[in-house]
Amino acid sequence: MRLAIQSKGRLSEDSIQIIKECGIKMNNGVSKLTSSSYNFPIELLFLRDDDIPDYVADGVADIGIVGENVAVEKGKNIDYIKKLGFSKCRLSLAVPKSVEYKSSKYFDGKKIATSYPKILSDYLNSESINAEIHEISGSVEIAPGIGLADGICDIVSSGSTLISNGLKEVEVIFKSEAVMIGYQDISSAKKAILDQLIFRIESVQNGKINKYILLNAPNEAIDEIIKILPGMKSPTVLPLAQEGWSSIHSAIKEDEFWERIEKLKKAGAQGILVVPIEKMIL
Repeated sequence: MRLAIQSKGRLSEDSIQIIKECGIKMNNGVSKLTSSSYNFPIELLFLRDDDIPDYVADGVADIGIVGENVAVEKGKNIDYIKKLGFSKCRLSLAVPKSVEYKSSKYFDGKKIATSYPKILSDYLNSESINAEIHEISGSVEIAPGIGLADGICDIVSSGSTLISNGLKEVEVIFKSEAVMIGYQDISSAKKAILDQLIFRIESVQNGKINKYILLNAPNEAIDEIIKILPGMKSPTVLPLAQEGWSSIHSAIKEDEFWERIEKLKKAGAQGILVVPIEKMIL
């Protein structure tokens, strides 16, 4: 099975990282255009991000990892298999700092420079805004400064590029992250390989958002603690050498832990340990 990923940049690094975390070992391609695994039936193709949806739609690559913004903008006939949760960014409208901006209606009758005319057009239509779109590639931020446009629509991560070009973000029109896309007529044999890959990716993702928690508690507090700290099905309770005490083991979502920690302590939990989970099979 062929997987197309971006040839360089943060998305490329994140894509390779998750492949490694799935236990897939890759041989380094001599020209860095391809790389094959020696322990999983997969070959990587290193491509420009804009080309990945085309290669997948044409069946040259069976699947691809690309920014959702790129996949939607290209508008190819592809399957959206899975959001991957990394390389998050947003597509936003921005105007010069000096502009007194009140609402998206500011753009009515204005010129907007962008590399994403399709997504921008869809947004403008949804807001009933009649604006002129100037499609350009690269250096979108300079368009207002040279008089090409009144505002821009571009990818924003930290916002530092906008600030350095005298712009301010005013509207978020699309939120993006890495997505896995697929060839619509993928063979049954390759679909089976894809299912194995998805299983591994989900196991890695579940491990990242959950933590393994161990704590000691008096036996009379076990029922109350179990209500506070449910596991995948139910916590594991093991007796300690000290009579009347038990060790309780569970998994909990990381963003829920701090909300529950005080409740656990008040219920009698002691010696609380929180440990990373490499992979988690549900």
